Amino acid sequence: MKDLKEKLISEHIVFDKRSKEDSLLKRMRDEAMATFEEKGFPTTKNEEWKYTSLRNVLAEDFQITVNSDDEELSYGQLKKYMIHNIDSYKIVFINGVYSSHFSTTTHDEADVCVLSSAMRQGKYQVVLENFYNKLVKGEEEMASLNTAYAKDGAYIYIPDNVILSQPIQILYFYTGDQVQFSNPRNLIVLGNNTQVKIIERHQTLNGKANFTNAVTEIYVGKNSHLDYYKIQDDDLAASLVDSTFVEQERDSVASIQTYSTGGKLTRNGLNFIQNGENCNSVMNGITLGDGDQLIDHHTFMEHKFPNCESHELYRTILDGYAKGIFNGKVLVDPDAQKIDAFQQNNNVLLSADANVYSKPQLEIFADDVKCSHGCTIGQLDHDAMFYLKSRGIPEKKAKALLLYAFMADVTESITIPELKVYITDIITNKLGVELDF
Repeated sequence: MKDLKEKLISEHIVFDKRSKEDSLLKRMRDEAMATFEEKGFPTTKNEEWKYTSLRNVLAEDFQITVNSDDEELSYGQLKKYMIHNIDSYKIVFINGVYSSHFSTTTHDEADVCVLSSAMRQGKYQVVLENFYNKLVKGEEEMASLNTAYAKDGAYIYIPDNVILSQPIQILYFYTGDQVQFSNPRNLIVLGNNTQVKIIERHQTLNGKANFTNAVTEIYVGKNSHLDYYKIQDDDLAASLVDSTFVEQERDSVASIQTYSTGGKLTRNGLNFIQNGENCNSVMNGITLGDGDQLIDHHTFMEHKFPNCESHELYRTILDGYAKGIFNGKVLVDPDAQKIDAFQQNNNVLLSADANVYSKPQLEIFADDVKCSHGCTIGQLDHDAMFYLKSRGIPEKKAKALLLYAFMADVTESITIPELKVYITDIITNKLGVELDF
């Protein structure tokens, strides 16, 4: 970890000298690098990273800068990682570099393009103003490193009163012979009275122990509706730290669903702040881990205004030596009266060697609220298994049916039918069966 930290500091100095960016952006990058230089990579001594060690992940000899080689890829190689049976806008990156060959972007009904393009097209101010968000405790180190190193990512701006006609797919692919350390940055801004559906995926194609440190900033305007889906089904050698920051204005709905089934190490930091009344925030997640996978969900929800809601539902299934972490915190400020906040984390352990650490938290400083949280950890219902087997259903399929039913409350909330089918296929493949529905 120390060697990689020194390498990153050294290469940032070279990057900074060669950069032709605006002085304000350069200052932001320098400040972010100073934060990372002071704090370094998070360790298990940090309470927010108590059960998630990056030591083994960061031991690789990473290449910081990698060239794109999209000409060597075919659509057939990428197709299975896309929701290809729907009309959608696609923003595709190969090794962190935008690929116009595989992308279908637009500037007609909205700006669906890339961060670097937005800067060149005169949208620099909105990009710059939102480039360095107010970081939440526990995410400063990795988010600051991303700010220092981010070169490109998705830029989505939905103007007022626009209901986007198609979903947007943000796709990152990693290829080549090098082990890569990537820092993609997404900025998504919804104006007032808008609606959009977004699907994001990071996929390793080279079988290497690539490490992705991603940051997504989302701003949801008044009376707008966002549905965001993260598909985390990467190669089992790859690792991902994904920090997402969401700010909502009054009367808005923001929903983020995370499906974590692949990857060696996956860490999701999901942070919501409500900046107006009548906001609704939704965080749903499914975790399917086996082998020695580690999947960590950290959520933070701050209620600042009255008459708002938040709903969190995370379902986890672990087998083998897999480890799962859920740490969810809901903060209700003194002025946030009449809040309805719900948080639930349910876990099923299929082996004696699997471990889950769950810590739902409520901090309430208002007196007229309705807040609840809960956690369960257990095994499959043996009576239900016996019932299904007595009806002639093989044990493996009976087990899969019960596990799928356990996750159904989350999958039923998917609003894109084709995506629902796609995620169901991922889940059933992970369970090792074919289910006829």
